[in-house]
Amino acid sequence: MPTLRLTSPRDGFVFSAYHAAPDDARRGGLVLIQEIFGVTDHIRELADGYAAAGYEVIAPSFYDRRAPGFATGYDPDGIAKGRALSEETPWDEVAADLQAAIDALKPPVFAVGYCWGGTAAWLAACRCTGLAASSAFYGRRIPELLTETPKVPIILHFGRTDPTIPPETVEAIGEAYPDIPIHVYDAGHGFVSDRRADYRPDAARLARLRTLQLFTRNSGMRVEA
Repeated sequence: MPTLRLTSPRDGFVFSAYHAAPDDARRGGLVLIQEIFGVTDHIRELADGYAAAGYEVIAPSFYDRRAPGFATGYDPDGIAKGRALSEETPWDEVAADLQAAIDALKPPVFAVGYCWGGTAAWLAACRCTGLAASSAFYGRRIPELLTETPKVPIILHFGRTDPTIPPETVEAIGEAYPDIPIHVYDAGHGFVSDRRADYRPDAARLARLRTLQLFTRNSGMRVEA
């Protein structure tokens, strides 16, 4: 597995990251942020997919301080372990690790995150430097960071039938930031993952298209008509 070693500017901790490079012309760098389940096969496949679209992708292992190389399944035990690790990982630490990943890539650099990573993608847009745009998928904990304002363009993706993110939560985010595009799909939580019962391929494709369009619009590169 292609890996990188990154160093946090906060505490000097060295952590690992999955690295996927484009085969053809490079469109930019991309920090891909894991779900609570760690850098799983699904996360690596997403990284490979974005690399195929022209992005150099880094998917950091944010739990390495507590559980090096952590990756678990979607069963109740895996959910419990992943959730516990996510709650033990402070946002200040996550922001520094995100900055290390951004700094390891040549610009333009973007971020995309799923589940816990969706909230971290919001965090990156608010706190990190060197980021051009961010795309956040079903970030349940964004309300914890709602007083922090994104400094770069960001779009949000939610599932209409997600029991963990009720409509009033999505509405509150929209009321706080009416200029931020919020896309709501006929889907539940984790609709991008084909490992989950809530997988919705049409919603996943549309959300990915919107994400890639966001990156293109904010790449600083001229797009031919």
